Amino acid sequence: MKDGFVRVGSASPKVRVADVDYNVSEIVKICAEADEKKCSLLVFPELSVTGYTCGDLFLQHELQESAIRGLYDIAEATCDMNLAIVVGLPLKHEGKLYNVAAVISRGEVIGYVPKRFIPNYSEFYELRYFEPYEGEDETEDGVPFGNLVFRNETYEDFTFGVEICEDMWVPNPPSVKASMSGATIICNLSASDEVIGKREYREKLILVNSGRMVSGYIYSDCGFGESTQDMVFAGHRMICENGSVLNESACFGEAGAIYADIDLQRLVHDRMRNTFECDAEPLSIVYFDTEPETDLRLMREFPSYPFVPSDSSSLSSRCEEILTMQAAGLATRLKHINGKCAVVGLSGGLDSTLALIVTVHAFDMLGMDRRGIIAVTMPGFGTTSRTKGNSEKLAEAYGVTLRTVDIKLSVRQHFEDIEHDESVHDVTYENSQARERTQILMDIANQKGGIVIGTGDLSELALGWATYNGDHMSMYGVNASIPKTLVRHIVSYESGKTTGELSDVLKDIVDTPVSPELLPPDDNGEISQKTEDLVGPYDLHDFYLYYFLRWGFKPSKIYRLACQSFEGKFDPDTIYKWEETFIRRFFNQQFKRSCLPDGPKVGTVTLSPRGDWRMPSDAVSKLWLDDLKSVL
Repeated sequence: MKDGFVRVGSASPKVRVADVDYNVSEIVKICAEADEKKCSLLVFPELSVTGYTCGDLFLQHELQESAIRGLYDIAEATCDMNLAIVVGLPLKHEGKLYNVAAVISRGEVIGYVPKRFIPNYSEFYELRYFEPYEGEDETEDGVPFGNLVFRNETYEDFTFGVEICEDMWVPNPPSVKASMSGATIICNLSASDEVIGKREYREKLILVNSGRMVSGYIYSDCGFGESTQDMVFAGHRMICENGSVLNESACFGEAGAIYADIDLQRLVHDRMRNTFECDAEPLSIVYFDTEPETDLRLMREFPSYPFVPSDSSSLSSRCEEILTMQAAGLATRLKHINGKCAVVGLSGGLDSTLALIVTVHAFDMLGMDRRGIIAVTMPGFGTTSRTKGNSEKLAEAYGVTLRTVDIKLSVRQHFEDIEHDESVHDVTYENSQARERTQILMDIANQKGGIVIGTGDLSELALGWATYNGDHMSMYGVNASIPKTLVRHIVSYESGKTTGELSDVLKDIVDTPVSPELLPPDDNGEISQKTEDLVGPYDLHDFYLYYFLRWGFKPSKIYRLACQSFEGKFDPDTIYKWEETFIRRFFNQQFKRSCLPDGPKVGTVTLSPRGDWRMPSDAVSKLWLDDLKSVL
């Protein structure tokens, strides 16, 4: 197994009711296909060896014995396959008949898990044949029988539990106990007939169960060939991970299997990170020796923009929700301090524009006069006519108070005071302007009895791309948990809600290159200092940030995912270069994050030192850099 990925499958074979030989041959065909696809765990439907709709034939000794022979035929036929297989059959145990799931690995039957909850309502009458299992763990012909979980001998995280159809629909499904006993994947062998509306309900149930147990979930439903005397089966298959669908079949489609790559590292990380109770008396463990494939070309996709919803309707609702949360946070702070004034440094760039938008929304929430918002534009040595003009248009369009304070003269005086040559465009040259601007904003806030609204975003905080005690400081940082790739979309969303000059200026700001504008413009008066030329593309940095912070992935794994997600856009060398930059900067710049101003959390990834991220400023990045080097 590499990076925690294990390929799993959900199969719905063609069946003939009570024709075990035929059913076995179809099961073995799908197993062979799954083995070729490097699948490590394959789940078949409930009673798949015999068919689910055998009725009173289940009580016939011939069918029961044939089912056992069929099970061992499957084991023998798959002994050379690198695959754990879960199939369903009727099994007589100590004079009672049970509906069981049998687990096969390397040609051996290694465990039986009996169905706990037997439906006996409406179209279901399983109690006519099968006993609900309520006993302790036992053996059947030397094979473990009972409430079991199955753990890989080499990879502890590859542990799965089993439940059968109705078990999932009860208030306390067996999968809860299995998950608390360490199972990261739940296999459900099912025979769920179709009635109007049932599929949608079933999908929600599967998703909720995989989410509440922070697990993978493999659901396999029977179909193709089951008796339609009283019911219709659709062969519905789903593979989920922690509340998300990785793959799903159509109902009433072709027989066969679907596959997906479940990320066990991701599941284990979330269990460690969140409240997840382990059982003091865990289920019995059965070990299996399937060796998960290490050289997988992953079937699943990892979004290039994990902070940005891919479909437009979800993106619009997300932007509206975020703006509301940001504005509500600021409005609450203003109300608490009885504030009537807010000061925003307006550069004509994306971040300060979003900060102004949020402040306007907050004032509107409180029914306050927008003139109480003081937008301050502070042209310096790098300010272009485009950004200055956009700042002025934006303030006018929103109806806020605009003040212009040219900082060049005061910064030159400062250069003279500290004996700095203005022709030397070094970090002192740049940061002196940033700190002068912050001083102006703070003093205007004091003058007017207001607070300074911070403009820096999450991506800048991750990279430390802020001047310490310059734009690094404010009295409330409304953008503190908004990554750069999302800032652009929120401003675009606001432009779509507005009309006229306001909409036009917002669109132009979205198209303006990201820059601190601290170095003089080029010969054409255009922005010469582009942030992404210096620290790297924010598309990549936000990708690194998400998987590093939210899921705790190793740099080598993030690199692997980035190479796949950005294939055709960034080459592997570029991805490596900027990931190395990200790691170095993230560790070296923690001291800036250790003293951040207050700001609202709006997503699962944030860097507040009082909330989600507590890291010593002296932490060393060597382990992470060494892991990244391993990909070379």
